[in-house]
Formats: sequence, structure tokens, C-alpha cells
Amino acid sequence: MKNAFTKDNTSEAATAGKTLQAAFINFDTKTLSAQQQKIFTDIADDAKEHAEHIGANGGNIAHQREHFDMLSKDMADLIQTFGNGGQTLYKDFCPMYNKGKGAYWISETKEIKNPYLGKAMPTCGTVKEEIKQ
Repeated sequence: MKNAFTKDNTSEAATAGKTLQAAFINFDTKTLSAQQQKIFTDIADDAKEHAEHIGANGGNIAHQREHFDMLSKDMADLIQTFGNGGQTLYKDFCPMYNKGKGAYWISETKEIKNPYLGKAMPTCGTVKEEIKQ
């Protein structure tokens, strides 16, 4: 999804949103402890809604990016709680998005590829955290 936004590709972002929404719906929580199930459900309910908005709003990249901002927070919370599956990830920050309020996103590469400003400012941002386990 992040990569679709870096290319300003609203259609790919919508497809990724639908895929992510389905993944949350179909995730088997039986292997999680009761406490982990509660945490997952609390975060996933919110994340599903944002993924749904992204999936249903192909053609409206501004709306999709608003939900991507909130979804990125949910994904960071999931990673913090459940780990990164052994893959090094990067928590990046764009200081210019949302009228200078900024926004974070999770990336699989150290190279900055900005999903909020896309082709207009593809390298705007900085790595704020390297997530290893």
C-alpha cells in the first residue's frame, strides 16, 4: 500500500486496502493469549476501518492518504505489540504532510519513499526508528 501511494497510484492503494481488510477479517486469533487477543482486536477493528476506506475510495487519493495516516499508527502499534516477524522495518516521518503536522509510516526499505507527498516530493522525510528483532 505504501508503495502505491509513493507512485500516486490510487487504484493499487485501493486493491491493497481491500487485501489488508480481508487479512484482518481472516486473521486467526486462536494462537494468541487472551490479553493478546484483546489488544489485537482493539487495534485491528480500527485498522480494518481505515483499510476499508482506502479500498473503497480509489480515485480519491487525499481521502485514502488521510486513512493511511491513521492506519500507519495502527500498524506501528501492532508491530510494537507483536513484533516485526524478523524483518527489519523503518518508521519514517514526513514533516510536511497534513499542513505541517506531519505523519509517520512504516517502510520495508531504509530509502525514503514518501507515501504522503508521492511524486511531488518523493524523498521528503527521515527515518525515525529502525525496528529490528
